[in-house]
Amino acid sequence: MQRLALFDLDRTLIDLDTAFRRWANEFTERQRLGPDDLAWLVSQDRDAHPHREAFFNRVRERFALAEPVEELWADYRRRMPHLVQCYPGVLAGLAELRAAGWRVGIVTNGMADNQLGKLRRTGLADAVDGYAVSGVEGIRKPETRLFEIAAQRCGTSLAEGGWMVGDNLIADIQGARTAGLRTIWIDRGTWPDHEQQADHVVTDTTEAIAIMRGSVTDNAAEPARG
Repeated sequence: MQRLALFDLDRTLIDLDTAFRRWANEFTERQRLGPDDLAWLVSQDRDAHPHREAFFNRVRERFALAEPVEELWADYRRRMPHLVQCYPGVLAGLAELRAAGWRVGIVTNGMADNQLGKLRRTGLADAVDGYAVSGVEGIRKPETRLFEIAAQRCGTSLAEGGWMVGDNLIADIQGARTAGLRTIWIDRGTWPDHEQQADHVVTDTTEAIAIMRGSVTDNAAEPARG
C-alpha cells in the first residue's frame, strides 16, 4: 500500500465545535439575545450537525430576523475561517508524515469560500500536498470522485490504496471504503448506536497519524511471502 493519507477537515483536523461556540457567542451579543438563546444555538448544532442552510432557516424563524437566510449563512461563512483552529498536534503530525515520505491530502465537503478560508487561515493549505473541496469540484463525499481528485492533487492515485481519516461514518468512512482506502474513524461521540466498519477507531487525529506511521513499520517487519 502506498503512503497516501487523506483527511477530512471539520472535526478531524480543525476544532469546528469550539469555533461554532465562538461564533454563537458573537451572534447572541450582536442580536442582543440571552443565555437561553445561546444554549439553543449550541444544542441545535451539537444534536444534529444540520446543513447550514437548514440551520439558518431555524435561526431566522426562532428569532424573527429580518435578514434572509442566504445573508445569515454568508455572514457565517465569512466569519468562520477567522475562528477555527487546528486540534493540538495536527500541524506537527502532518509535517511528520510528509517528512517520512507520505503524500498528505484533505477531502472536505462544504461551500468553497468557507472551506478554502479555513484551509488558508489555519495554515493547512500549505501543510498538505493537495486538497479537494466539494464546493469547488461540484462533487460531495461519499462519492469516490472527490477522493480521486484529492489523491491526484497529491501526485498519486487510488489504485494503490492508502488511508482516509474522518469523523463522519457515511461521508468519510463509507465513502473511503468504497474508494478502496483503509479507514480510521475519529469518534467524537456524535454517532451513537451506529454500526461502523472502520479499520481503526480513535478519539484524536494524532492517534490516527500514529497508527498510519506504525502500519509502515509493521509491514516492513513482515517476512516475505512466496
